[in-house]
Amino acid sequence: MLAQERHELILRSLRRHGRLRVADLVAELGVSAITVRRDLAELDSAGLLRRVHGGAIGTGTADQGTHGSRLTIGIVVPSATSYYSDVIRGAEAMADRYGARLVLGVSGYDVTTERERLDKVLGIGVAGLMISTALGDGDADRLDTRLDDIDVPVVLMERAFGFPQVGREYDHVRTDHAYGAMLALRHFVALGHRRIAINLQATVTAYWLRRGIESAAKALGVEVFLSPVDLPMRGDDPGAVAQLDAFLAECESFGSRAVLVHSDEHGARLVERAMELGLRVPEDLAVIAYNDVTAALAVVPLTAVCPPRRALGETACDLLLRKLQSPSMPVQHLSLLPTLNIRTSCGTATTEQNLAVFRF
Repeated sequence: MLAQERHELILRSLRRHGRLRVADLVAELGVSAITVRRDLAELDSAGLLRRVHGGAIGTGTADQGTHGSRLTIGIVVPSATSYYSDVIRGAEAMADRYGARLVLGVSGYDVTTERERLDKVLGIGVAGLMISTALGDGDADRLDTRLDDIDVPVVLMERAFGFPQVGREYDHVRTDHAYGAMLALRHFVALGHRRIAINLQATVTAYWLRRGIESAAKALGVEVFLSPVDLPMRGDDPGAVAQLDAFLAECESFGSRAVLVHSDEHGARLVERAMELGLRVPEDLAVIAYNDVTAALAVVPLTAVCPPRRALGETACDLLLRKLQSPSMPVQHLSLLPTLNIRTSCGTATTEQNLAVFRF
């Protein structure tokens, strides 16, 4: 059957039923699901129907992924606060520039909840989807087919899943967190530190930070100690003082007066405890935090690596909307570089220190 004949049958069936499912069209037309999806994409581009999750609806249908005349796209993230609040705002601002509407789903870093949110967001007929999955790249082997089952264009945020964990290549926009780790260690070295203690929380970001730390330590010729201590975010957490003291004891034993802590809240609490014990910051203990969401608000403002959160949301949304306008665009893997914001907790390097450090 020629493509033109299939298109006529698809549109005839759409007029009859009002909504189409890919599985039904496969059976009706006797072709593969890939062929059906390609036909629907072509008809969508021609403005003759609107692709939605699992099939298509008519352009005059109320539930067609638009609000009035506005294109609707989805964004599913693990959290709507802290790190991801800026990502959402960036995506929303870019959507507004295109005259599009954003629909939000929040998974709470729970895989089951994420599937429910995906079903709800896709169920309203969004034209495309941005997603930062509950599982990070370090847990890619736990992925199921949820991404490959989505029938609209997808852009991953802060994730870089690829074969064999997923069935096809996806557009993604992510922060180069490994580079962020390099920024932190490089600044410590410029200040004259040769032994650096590291404390990372069990987050999806830690996967990339570990890679960056290993590479940076080798390139800079410094010794690093990766602590197993689970630092508290707040002083009222059970055992908070004991955990903080345990990490500070590790730093002393290792001979380190420089600490990289992920994230801001943990770094702020560490500084408070260090000062309670009579340590001066940064003279006795230099601290760099990772994330820079609340780092500037610490008792001693924290030097921090700052991922480009808002730019990430803007870039992901722009990529998705351009993909919707030009479906034949090649898949893109984009990495955005974080910056280092220097504040009181760490200090700045003099010209002489920089020259001395980079002569080795």
